[in-house]
Amino acid sequence: MRRPPALVISAGWTILSIGLFAGLWELAWAMGWANPLLLPPPHLFLSDWDRTLSYFSNSNRIGADASHGGLVGLMATSLYTILRVVTGLTLGFVAGVAVGALVYYVKLARNLLMPTLLLLTPISPVAWLPVSIFLFGIGNTPAIFLVFITIFFAIVLSTTAQLEGVSKSYLNVARIMGANGHQIFWRVVFPAILPGLFMTLRLNLFAAWMVVLIAEAVGVGSGLGQITAVARSTFNAQLTFFTMALIGVLGFGFDWALRLVQRRMLWWVAPSTGGAR
Repeated sequence: MRRPPALVISAGWTILSIGLFAGLWELAWAMGWANPLLLPPPHLFLSDWDRTLSYFSNSNRIGADASHGGLVGLMATSLYTILRVVTGLTLGFVAGVAVGALVYYVKLARNLLMPTLLLLTPISPVAWLPVSIFLFGIGNTPAIFLVFITIFFAIVLSTTAQLEGVSKSYLNVARIMGANGHQIFWRVVFPAILPGLFMTLRLNLFAAWMVVLIAEAVGVGSGLGQITAVARSTFNAQLTFFTMALIGVLGFGFDWALRLVQRRMLWWVAPSTGGAR
């Protein structure tokens, strides 16, 4: 019997996992264990589309009228949040790799920058929120800045650690074959550290989503984070769980897309199967 494609198997397990979670939630409601006003099950917060979508605006402006947002407003609100996450992650990743390489290869930079980096790294990105508002005011920039901070320090430290772990044998073989310093870095060193950098990026992806939602609720005034703030202030449980489900789907999609890019770019790395045999 022919084995189903890996994508079909993965999709099947995903549906089963989410279905089991939703089923248990529905069972708790049916048995009277979950108050539908406080913990509405999926069939409740996913059913009242017209009322829920009325909270979403298709304008990226504070105080915009959301009464006619509808499905377009939902897509626009999600897109604004996605763009903030993507921009912050891209800037943080590129800058983190550049600074990490600088710190590793240049002794003066390492002596000057490393103590400060180690001092700033433990500070929670949420603690940077007032600073971002002081510096950039209200708008997109504070949210992008918080995502940048979330990924930047982790990538800097990961880059230096990955560079330390590059096998000397790789470098010696490259030199024997006549490669110069530029070629060694881009053809040998960078491919060697890229898997570890991708893993660091994935680990911090969900943290980036958390901080952008906080920033949108406080320092942006639009996006999915603002919707959660509205749901909290109006004590709207259905809107709260609908937005949470939407954020979960978007985060899941982000992780899937990142894993897909990782497989395409890192074609020489065997896919992980966890502890399964």
